[in-house]
Amino acid sequence: MTSHVRQLDVAADLLALLHNTSTEPRDDDQLDALTLAVSADLPVLLWGEPGIGKTAALTQLAESLELPLTTVIASVHEPSDFAGLPVVGDDPATQGVPMAPPDWAVRLVRAGRGLLFLDELSTAPPAVQAALLRVVLERRIGALRLPPGVRIVAAANPRSSAADGWELSPPLANRFVHLQWAHDHDVVVRGLGGTWPAATLPRLDPARLAEAVAFARRAVCELLAARPNLVHQLPKNEARRGGPWPSPRSWEMALRLIAFATAAGTSREVLSMLVRGAVGDGPGLELLAGLDRMDLPDPETLLADPAAAVLPERGDLRQAVLDGVVAAVRKRPEESRWNAAWSLLVLALDTGAPDLVVVPASTLAALRRDDWQVPPEIERLAGAVSVARRADQAVERVGAGSRR
Repeated sequence: MTSHVRQLDVAADLLALLHNTSTEPRDDDQLDALTLAVSADLPVLLWGEPGIGKTAALTQLAESLELPLTTVIASVHEPSDFAGLPVVGDDPATQGVPMAPPDWAVRLVRAGRGLLFLDELSTAPPAVQAALLRVVLERRIGALRLPPGVRIVAAANPRSSAADGWELSPPLANRFVHLQWAHDHDVVVRGLGGTWPAATLPRLDPARLAEAVAFARRAVCELLAARPNLVHQLPKNEARRGGPWPSPRSWEMALRLIAFATAAGTSREVLSMLVRGAVGDGPGLELLAGLDRMDLPDPETLLADPAAAVLPERGDLRQAVLDGVVAAVRKRPEESRWNAAWSLLVLALDTGAPDLVVVPASTLAALRRDDWQVPPEIERLAGAVSVARRADQAVERVGAGSRR
């Protein structure tokens, strides 16, 4: 008997060594997206195949943030476990019947902080999903309200791989930021070796908070003002209703995510995952394209000091900047501004693909007035885009028109 007990002690020591892991800083977009959404106090739903590491990621996140983790398997609970159990008091006629919360909710309230993990959400029947609506949005369980220090994260398997799975109801789906969780080969191998990526909350710059809020509001409002049909768009397909789709609620989530990402200097890849996880791929990509345009330098600033100009590296953004510069010259044609625009085209030619300057150069050449001197920059561009020939043709057309 004593020998068996000792062997169990040795087994416990071995298990402890297996659980003894460390963390290291590592670029991990999906983990960064999760921590930013948690920082923004938005409910997150992780979608992924069974065994992909969703639960392990949440456990590691709770440990890294030093938050107590409370795991609730949604599919094995009754609706009353979330709505509260009725408890008859001394005088129900005057005091009513209070709804008593479950013990895990009481522990979270007492702790004042924690990570509530709602696992197996896609296997919860519709009645349980309905009971979870107040938990996710209003943070209420029975008569209790979860304190601000509690964050909510859920996990679900696609219906095709879930055990007796259900489609997520549209009202519940629209309350989450949806993140597709996939394994990274290097992360898994490194983690099984004992070192996992460190989960850290984004570092918000206090000096950029007001700017971040203004930027986020402008981005969302400008898109919805131009595309009013995107304000609310419930998908017709039942499966897509269980994912991210645009509504006033999810646009508010997207706005908050942009503000937090801006204040934290988050990468565009991470922001893309979050925005598309809030409002869906199509509307999310439109919003991201609008953000790119908002980040572009002002054409007037570039024309005022071409020598100090810095052009975007991405080809589509660079093309938009050059088109904006030419449009600004067309709007207020002056020789100095025309010459400055040619300097910017030369800069674009020297630092990027030559084909990007062909259309702007052709348009700019056509804006030349009779009394404007042809700048030497045109010769720099001639070999790449035949600008000199185009400029001569434009001058001939202008001259012919003036002689008529």
